Amino acid sequence: MGTPNKLPECHPDLNGAGLKIGIAMSRFNIDVCEGLLGACVTELLKLGVAKEDIFLASVPGALEISLVLQKMAKSGKFDALVALGAIIRGETYHFELVANESGSGVTRVMLDSSMPIANAILTVEDDEQALVRMSEKGADAARVVVEMVNLLKKI
Repeated sequence: MGTPNKLPECHPDLNGAGLKIGIAMSRFNIDVCEGLLGACVTELLKLGVAKEDIFLASVPGALEISLVLQKMAKSGKFDALVALGAIIRGETYHFELVANESGSGVTRVMLDSSMPIANAILTVEDDEQALVRMSEKGADAARVVVEMVNLLKKI
């Protein structure tokens, strides 16, 4: 019987060459969303994804992202997708509704389509938290989609 250290393992593969990536981005809280987008695209390019293989669809708000992701997933044009948005807490219950439903929608599209989707829809208390997180979360989304495409190819 082998030891756990001898298990076959798929190591992270961050080679994005040849991958086609679709991005659905909310225009609500646009400054934060554009920060997420800039960081995501910069990282995708560093990972070898060609600029012409990145497609951006902007939508009014976070709740509309899932529908666009679903359409992109069904199109057969993409290897993976990214959801970008910023939901900033206000004084009403609307924050919880949008945060929960957008997250659920992204996950449902990913599972229904078997396509990797990086969820970089920030859910934060205020603008300051969003600005602090946008660069890292955007870049992380790029790494997640590239790694997941390559992992699923190996399984």
